[in-house]
Amino acid sequence: MAVTEAPVGPLQEEHLDVLTSTGLKTGVSKPRQVNWESSRLVHRDGDYHKSVYVLLFAESTQQLLLQRRADCKDSFPGLWDASSAGHVSAGDSSLVSAMRELHEELGVALPKDAFELIFVILQQNVLNDGTYINNEFGDVYLVTTLDPIPLEAFTLQESEVSDVKYIHYEEYRSLLAKEDLGYVPYDVDGQYGQLFEIIRKRYTMDSIARCLSLEKQLRRYAPVVLNAELIGLSGADKEALILLVKAAKLMDEIFYLQVWGSNPALRDWLKEHANASELDKLKWRYYLINKSPWSSLDENEAFLTTADSSIKFIPEATKPVHGWKGLEYKAAFPVLKPPGANFYPPDMDKMEFEFWKNSLGEEQQLDATGFFTVIKRLSESNLESSLTNYTSGGADHLLGAHDLYSVPYSKEYNHFLTKAAELLHKAGELVSSPSLKKLLHSKADAFLSNEYYDSDIAWMELDSKLDITIGPYETYEDAIFGYKATFEAFIGIRDDKATAQLKLFGDNLQVLEENLPMDSAYKSKDVNAAPIHVIHLIYNAGDVAGPQTVAFNLPNDERIVKDRGTSMVMLKNVSEAKFKHILQPIADACIVKEQKGLVDFESFFTHTICHECCHGIGPHTITLPNGQTSTVRKELQELHSALEEAKADIVGLWALNFFICKDLLPKNLVKSMYVSFLAGCFRSVRFGLEEAHGKGQALQFNWLFEKGAFVLHPDEAFSVDFAKVEGAVESLSREILTIQAKGDKTAASCLLDKYCKMTQPLTLALKKLEHVQVPVDIAAIFPIASELE
Repeated sequence: MAVTEAPVGPLQEEHLDVLTSTGLKTGVSKPRQVNWESSRLVHRDGDYHKSVYVLLFAESTQQLLLQRRADCKDSFPGLWDASSAGHVSAGDSSLVSAMRELHEELGVALPKDAFELIFVILQQNVLNDGTYINNEFGDVYLVTTLDPIPLEAFTLQESEVSDVKYIHYEEYRSLLAKEDLGYVPYDVDGQYGQLFEIIRKRYTMDSIARCLSLEKQLRRYAPVVLNAELIGLSGADKEALILLVKAAKLMDEIFYLQVWGSNPALRDWLKEHANASELDKLKWRYYLINKSPWSSLDENEAFLTTADSSIKFIPEATKPVHGWKGLEYKAAFPVLKPPGANFYPPDMDKMEFEFWKNSLGEEQQLDATGFFTVIKRLSESNLESSLTNYTSGGADHLLGAHDLYSVPYSKEYNHFLTKAAELLHKAGELVSSPSLKKLLHSKADAFLSNEYYDSDIAWMELDSKLDITIGPYETYEDAIFGYKATFEAFIGIRDDKATAQLKLFGDNLQVLEENLPMDSAYKSKDVNAAPIHVIHLIYNAGDVAGPQTVAFNLPNDERIVKDRGTSMVMLKNVSEAKFKHILQPIADACIVKEQKGLVDFESFFTHTICHECCHGIGPHTITLPNGQTSTVRKELQELHSALEEAKADIVGLWALNFFICKDLLPKNLVKSMYVSFLAGCFRSVRFGLEEAHGKGQALQFNWLFEKGAFVLHPDEAFSVDFAKVEGAVESLSREILTIQAKGDKTAASCLLDKYCKMTQPLTLALKKLEHVQVPVDIAAIFPIASELE
């Protein structure tokens, strides 16, 4: 792929980051050239490096803007190429470079939400009699404008660009396929061909087909009304409940922003246009379930595109042209869901983060890897307002300086957290329960201080009819490291009778810990009893997109887990809805006739309790082989969530059998718990293998199937082999617990790679469930939200 070379004087020496052959930073940067007369070191040595390519696409005419490269260029002089292109200077970000190159070469200044990273291409070629070796990873960005920009609106950089023109994307592809000598060569049957396929798919799918697709996706969620009697709440408590629902809605606002930076703008656009057509209505409904343009049940595949996005207008993006009002563009979003959500710069890789983290002091490292900070780039700060200050040589970048820095949640989300804190303080003044009063005031303080320890302790000590969980907790959205917590809220009414019945489980965690199937050296001597609350959910918000949780075990902060343990909340009405609408129909479709009657709600709900209990036992804070103290989360990073869910599930099943053997639970649960678990495997795997629970469930099913504990019959129904299942459950429990205790990421990766697959037995079951149209999950409807307003 062509590369931009601008003359750079001795005082503007440009360095490039040297990459590995897989595109990761090595931590080394080299001059592209020592001075203008000398050889270009990166291209002389054939080092892997990064560049950016920007293509302007006019939606109304289906045309791409091309530039004719200046005749003085070292590579491909005088040929037609992408709209703009350039190297990414050492320490710079891909996005900043893309914005800078478009502005410098064509005089087009656009904000970052105009740039859609559509794919990465590796271009390798040798030019100029072997003196120019190009090993280049190119981030390809698409900028979608409504109409073509008038050619006279461009300001061309003469040293780079001699001309520009618009050309239909199909004609451009045809010319490249014919290897037309007037165009920089690209293999349209290879990586670069993705450009044309993305555009074609985006604009050729008719609305009827899209409606049918969205209707099919929506049918996977069974609408369920969730409510509860407000018996036992005082008038003041009911007033406080109104304030708590308002505070919960602010958790929604933060979560939308945490998933992806332009998510709130897309949400507002879709809502505004929801009644424009049947297609727009369906897009809005499915967006509300996923809270993003990516479908949770389809491996986070996008169900919307930039073509569906909001229209932005910037009259000053280019120089003015008489009779033209200015540039209108579509706010872009990436085809692939960002693995780091909006917690990290979208083009940051693990290597860059580790280099930066290792340069920090101990306290700063804790901030960098902590739950409650976002990581940003200095080069993107105030980017839109300072774009014209960037130079083509990257002279304003200090070589060797790190571009990343951390921002506490209390500052990043201050606008929302200040309002939420006010609401919690007001609610705290109204409620009658002393423990709830303490929780609300301490959580309000935490929102503004970014110190959550005391408020989480107050949450664990909550003893109130009105039950609330609110704040940043789960880390599933951070698929890079699993460090960063998302905001969520659950409001419910405590079921006192059911809560009292579950004291057995919380009080016996130390006994379970002492008997876990792992080496005694890894067992903790001081596991705290875990409070368990059973509630009927009346409202949730924030990180509750896609499949709904039936329970949760918090907090995740290892300091609190070590000092005080954890607390569990069981959502009984959610569990009942899932059993009725999903698990029972799964059993009818997939379990052999002789065993399907063993699937019952008691076994399903009891295993859910044990699942949550087992989050609180096993390895958390660990000692590494070198004697260093660490945590399982930090050592396993992005693999932690899936393995932890698998651990809680399979050790929960082991724990049930342990309680039965100790006569703490009735023996008639033995067979029903295993068969109910088998049916539950099919339920959770349908969440997708990109989701932690689905991934963990695939691991368990495939392990137990391999060991003969689960059996597939000729009629494609499944059963449990009761003679083998106990040993298979114990062996997998031991495997996972030992990996966690050692902090062995390599072993974790091997285990997940081997067993987290959509195997033939799983595929058979899932096809059967799709055929009989068993819902995958529920879509909760909360009448109280509108009733209280």
